[in-house]
Amino acid sequence: MSHTPNASRHSGVLYVVATPIGHLGDVSARAAEVLHEVDVIVAEDTRHTRKLLNHLGVASPKLVSLHEHNEVRQLSRVIQMVTSGQQVALVSDAGTPLISDPGYRLVDRAKTLALPVVAVPGPSAVTAALSVSGLPTDRFVFEGFLPARAEARCSRLRLLSSESRTLVFFESPKRVVDTLADIARIFGEDRLVSFCRELTKRFESVERSTAGALAAKFHAQHEKIKGEIVLIVKGAKEEVPGSPIDEGLLVELLSDALPPRKASDIAAQLTGGRKNDFYKRILQRTEKDSADW
Repeated sequence: MSHTPNASRHSGVLYVVATPIGHLGDVSARAAEVLHEVDVIVAEDTRHTRKLLNHLGVASPKLVSLHEHNEVRQLSRVIQMVTSGQQVALVSDAGTPLISDPGYRLVDRAKTLALPVVAVPGPSAVTAALSVSGLPTDRFVFEGFLPARAEARCSRLRLLSSESRTLVFFESPKRVVDTLADIARIFGEDRLVSFCRELTKRFESVERSTAGALAAKFHAQHEKIKGEIVLIVKGAKEEVPGSPIDEGLLVELLSDALPPRKASDIAAQLTGGRKNDFYKRILQRTEKDSADW
């Protein structure tokens, strides 16, 4: 193949190949070429990948399964293929591999061994959802799937409640109603959310509204939610830091206008300092002013 940087014609290469997230027409010409020409295709679900390969006309592909339950066991086998000179393509069920999909350990081992790893970029549910969300995309953070257990999910959301970047979550249809309710409760009902379902597929839908409105709508919906879901959540407003308080000036102004006890109490509230410390400073200033007078 002509697109194997850092590798000679006869050396092994691991290709990380993005595949469609739904619409088969989204597969790139380069991805199709790689899948036609490699010696082995390492797939998250070989049955799912075979449908794509049939669509592309890839005859008798050599498929190897690699998923979250067997990745550790398959690691050495796939690495041996690459080190022996074979061209290997890594694909997931949909989108770009390693984005909430298995494959990290494989790529990490290949890079550790200085084996050629080549990206064949393409579809990604993350960037697809961001592009149609209508929410800020200049700065965002991908959180993948939130914890399934309610307590752990809420703890994670509390940690993210002040995050100013746009947040991207994957979510299960079974949990998305509860997740929207948690977002509304923890982030605030007015936080904007883009609900993206089945992107690029026949029943694709994208709906942007407040977290509270979406939570109420889907809670009241009788029909079961189906499909793959991406939630894009607008980040929190960034707090504008105020000007630092000049404690010396503050002590001077308050001591001139108020009794020492009241002045020290206000100074402590404004600065977060200790009331007794301000009381001593105010008394010292008062004594100094009296002596100077």
